[in-house]
Amino acid sequence: MVGGRLLMAGQLIDTDPELANRHAQAAKQSAPRLPIVREAVGETAYAMGDFAAALNEFRALRRMSGTDEYLPAMADCERALGRRQAALKLVKEGLASSPEVPEMVELRLVEAGIRAESGQVAEALRLLQSEIENVAARGPKIVRARLRYAYADLLEQSGQLEAAEQWFGAADRLDLEQATDAVDRLARLRGVVIEFDESEDEESDSDDSEGSGEGVAVADPNDDESEAEHLDGDETEGFGEGELEVTSSDTDSE
Repeated sequence: MVGGRLLMAGQLIDTDPELANRHAQAAKQSAPRLPIVREAVGETAYAMGDFAAALNEFRALRRMSGTDEYLPAMADCERALGRRQAALKLVKEGLASSPEVPEMVELRLVEAGIRAESGQVAEALRLLQSEIENVAARGPKIVRARLRYAYADLLEQSGQLEAAEQWFGAADRLDLEQATDAVDRLARLRGVVIEFDESEDEESDSDDSEGSGEGVAVADPNDDESEAEHLDGDETEGFGEGELEVTSSDTDSE
């Protein structure tokens, strides 16, 4: 029964997180001491935006497992609850434990988000820029894609649209499974509009959509897989376009 509930929670978390959470809660009633059950409850609560409940589950899971792999999620919950200093404390704690690249990147993303929300956009950009340079080709592609996506998002927010377009493109080339909406953000910046001819019947529209690439932002034809593997060397040359002059701040002073 517990296995079936967890299976349903995993299948529904992206489409119906509330129902997924109900399945996870049902599993918790039967097996509250299983770490995998508490993880499911925490992740589904996080997905539905119940950050207080998610934080409680991640704290319990950390006690049960004795690992720090949930610190990025805990820090992001604290951030979402408006407790920025508590979030930064968890980020500092997580970075001090020399985490693997994916966890380190997630911690930096949380920290950059806190800086941006506090009005320190330049410092947030500096943090992400530094992380992009440091991670280079060491991390999985989706991790590197998330870094570039976050950097592009901040550039767009600060009005640096040309640089944002460049970095959304870099994120899209690395995001092979389209886990982010980088391609949509890139299309919006480029002013791509999808138009439909309403005079054609539904069947014709369906056939056309299968064979047409109009209205879809595509990667530069000169960019291939080998370039995506070594993207960082080219990308760092473009930092000057989107980089803001900042004064390094001491995170510990927060």
